[in-house]
Amino acid sequence: MAGADEAGLCMARVDLERQSVDGRIHRALLGGLVTSKVQVGVSAEGQTDQLLGELDFGGATWCGNLKYGSMGGGLVYGCNYIQSITSNWVAGGEGMYISANQSLLSNYMMKYTMEAPTIETSLDKEEEKPTSTMIASYNSAQSLLCFNYKRVVTPKRVTLGAELQCQPASLESAVMVGGEFAFTRSKVGVVVDGSGRIQSTLETKLGREPGSPSLTFAAELDHGKNVMRFGYGLNIG
Repeated sequence: MAGADEAGLCMARVDLERQSVDGRIHRALLGGLVTSKVQVGVSAEGQTDQLLGELDFGGATWCGNLKYGSMGGGLVYGCNYIQSITSNWVAGGEGMYISANQSLLSNYMMKYTMEAPTIETSLDKEEEKPTSTMIASYNSAQSLLCFNYKRVVTPKRVTLGAELQCQPASLESAVMVGGEFAFTRSKVGVVVDGSGRIQSTLETKLGREPGSPSLTFAAELDHGKNVMRFGYGLNIG
C-alpha cells in the first residue's frame, strides 16, 4: 500500500508469512531544502524491530544526512557529509554509533573524475564524453582500504573497471577487473579476480517496449577449485 504527492510519499507493507509490518514516510520540508524520512519495522518476534528517522539536506556543492532511531534493541546515531571540492574532486565521510553492541562505524571516501582522452570525431559536441573515475575509500571497522577505477570508453556502450582491496595490517589483498558491454537490447558483463575465477552474465530484453520480459544467463569458472557453474533466469514485469 502506497500513496504519494509532490511533497512526499507514504508506503506500508504487510508480510503475513513473517508476521511483520514495514513502513516508510518521506516528506519535504522548508520548501524542499530538507527531506525527512521515517522508517518503521515491527514483527511478532520483536528482535528486528526498528524505528529510524533521517534528515537529508544540502546545497549546490554539498549534501548531508543525520540519523537517529532505535535498532537491535539500542539507540542509533549517524551522520554523513559529502563535499564537492572542485568539478573533479569530491570527498566525504560517514559515521554511525550503534549502542546495542557499542560499535562505532566510520567510512571515508575521496573521488576524482576527469575526461578521458579520446579521438575527435564529427559527433555532436554536447554528447556525453568518455570519463575516467578513481575512488579511494577506507572502512575503519574492517580496516579495509579500497581503490576503484572506472573507465567509460564509449558512453552507454562500453565501460571497464578495476578494484583493489587490501588490509594494511595483515597485507591481505584482492583484485578484480571487468567490463560491461551494452547493445541495443542486451548487455554482457565479465569479471576476473586475482584467483583466476571468471564470472560472466548476459541479459537480453525479449521485447522493445518498456517493461518487457528479460532473460538472464550467468556462468562462473573457478580454475583454482576446478568448479563450473551455470544458471539462467526470466524476469517478467
